[in-house]
Amino acid sequence: MLDLNDLAMFVQVVRSGSFSEAARRLRMPANTLSRRIDQLEGQLGTRLLHRSTRKLAPSTDGQALFERYAPALDQILEIGRLHADEQAPSGSVRVTAMAGLFEFFRMEWLVEFYARYPHISIDFLLDDAPSDLIAERIDLALRMGIETGSGLKVRRLAPSVMILAASPAYLERRAAPRTLRELAEHDCLTISNRQGRNTWRLQGPRGSQEVSINSRFAVNDMRVLAQACTAGLGIALLPQLIVEPIIAQGKLVRVLPTYRRASTGLGLQLVYTSRPPVPPAVAVFAEFLSEKMGEAMTNLSHYQVSR
Repeated sequence: MLDLNDLAMFVQVVRSGSFSEAARRLRMPANTLSRRIDQLEGQLGTRLLHRSTRKLAPSTDGQALFERYAPALDQILEIGRLHADEQAPSGSVRVTAMAGLFEFFRMEWLVEFYARYPHISIDFLLDDAPSDLIAERIDLALRMGIETGSGLKVRRLAPSVMILAASPAYLERRAAPRTLRELAEHDCLTISNRQGRNTWRLQGPRGSQEVSINSRFAVNDMRVLAQACTAGLGIALLPQLIVEPIIAQGKLVRVLPTYRRASTGLGLQLVYTSRPPVPPAVAVFAEFLSEKMGEAMTNLSHYQVSR
């Protein structure tokens, strides 16, 4: 019985016009390729190729063999490629995340992901308000400081840290607060809440303290909140992941730097709605998210140390 691998090598030699080029395409030594063709000729009992130092061409028997088997080998290779594509993760992954995700999640990361997994598409829904993951057919949720109900798999990525910041323009008009009590006298910017309470609980030198604030502007989008703060509307409590790059640009200044809001239990978390086994496309994007968010948190830690 003819070895299909030997036939495939013969077809590649004829198409390439030389052993050296065929060997390069097949990623094998040229002398090994030549020996395999010799074996094929011996098995068939006929010369398949006319060789000289300058030229290589199929013999009459070689041309007949090529025309008979090359199309069939092409079909077999195509079936193999299609099967490999079917085994690769594919499909759409529906992801919800905080509105400010792309303030720190770089588009270059998605370019890298799509290069790795060309058959996966990502559908992002960005909103700071909690959403019904099941009703909205969410596969993955990247949440910060939001309680997740039981029955869903949660993967903790990092503590949630929020810090106080204001623009240089605002601080020119209003002297920066020196104590938590003075914060109550300032214009503060907040995330909208249904309870209507305007208080911030912060950790500082004296432990956990709660302060009543004057909310002059409230919105349910963290990106808009950061923009309002940068524009000089007041002092905002913002996620450190979002605000540190803006501080580095000189557009914001940290206020009361010894105070912050930190939560380990309700930090940055990845929530799965699929029960095991998790669909391959969801699993690989979850791992990718974890990898990149880990990089972002590491870079943030290095930035803090260097300051």
